[in-house]
Amino acid sequence: MAEINNTGRELDWNDTIEHDSTFVVLPAGDYPFIVTGFERGRHNGSEKLSACNMAIVTLDVSDPVSGQTTTVTENLPLHTKMEWKLCQFFTSVRLRKSGERLQMDWPRVIGARGWCRLNINRWTGKRDGREMENNRVDKFLAPDEAPAAQVTPAQAAAPAWKAGTF
Repeated sequence: MAEINNTGRELDWNDTIEHDSTFVVLPAGDYPFIVTGFERGRHNGSEKLSACNMAIVTLDVSDPVSGQTTTVTENLPLHTKMEWKLCQFFTSVRLRKSGERLQMDWPRVIGARGWCRLNINRWTGKRDGREMENNRVDKFLAPDEAPAAQVTPAQAAAPAWKAGTF
């Protein structure tokens, strides 16, 4: 199965352009996501982690309350030091049960849904010194950690069902 690359395409010098930025930073919190992209990459190594393969997953994260959606790209290094995060990810998208041994099956993650805890990452731009921010995944939530489905006011006001009554 071919990998899906959700990073767009190269433009020709004479292409037509029209799409302004729709970049949104969601407040820190717990949100549902769908995996829309997967690429094979490479972590070149750092002081904390030696060079290794890396999965690059693209998540469409949505806020059910505001209706806003943002795209978060998450790097998942394939290294024993990061095995905990790989386990979180596969558990969140229901391809693994907590504590279960799993052979990672990356093509199956496209279209998978889960929940994550986002934080806001802030930094200073190197070129212009501007303060920048984006969302990062702080934690992938297991299905039992995900928030309960939101109840509408009409559902909350409805009388509770009782066994034996109609």
